[in-house]
Amino acid sequence: MRLAAEAADLEETVEKHPVTPGPLLPARELQGDLLLELDRPAEALVAYEKTLEREPRRARALFGAARAAELAGERATATARYREILDVMAKGEATRPEIVAAKRYVGG
Repeated sequence: MRLAAEAADLEETVEKHPVTPGPLLPARELQGDLLLELDRPAEALVAYEKTLEREPRRARALFGAARAAELAGERATATARYREILDVMAKGEATRPEIVAAKRYVGG
């Protein structure tokens, strides 16, 4: 876990060239995935939220944050993030797991 945190911290110090896309899988987002796997949703939520500070509306990080908030019992945050996923993925296939989970959670 220490190495994942160090990698995420280091990645955040590197500026992105303005012509290139962002990282395919940001280290902080991967740290969130690892924390979810370790059943540490509150810590995972912090990692996903940090990813979203640098890359707003990133679908994968939004879903991770929503799921982590749900598991951590933070209903308001989970609802807000699931709704944001539905907004970001409004034109996505309705059968995508992220869309299905978001609709199920918010009752849409």
